[in-house]
Amino acid sequence: MANSSDLNIDYVANLARLALTPEEKEKFSQQLGNVLHHIAQLTKVDVTGIEPTTYPYPVHNIWAEDIACPGLNAEQALRNAPTQRKSMISVPKVVE
Repeated sequence: MANSSDLNIDYVANLARLALTPEEKEKFSQQLGNVLHHIAQLTKVDVTGIEPTTYPYPVHNIWAEDIACPGLNAEQALRNAPTQRKSMISVPKVVE
């Protein structure tokens, strides 16, 4: 386990593209050290015989029935469009 004094907070800040003040470096170094300490505690847990899983409970997709429903007509679909032209939603040009 790394102590907070062993952490290279400048390297971590560079990876995260952060410019830290000396006070922030000290504060975050301590916080990151605490996180690593808690992670090290997990290595003490006996997990022999426990199969690795992504979720602790089975995950099942619950899909709604695929039933065709009537859609919106053009007037209903365009009702809230800020601008429209020839029964279509008009948007600002984004590419010159």
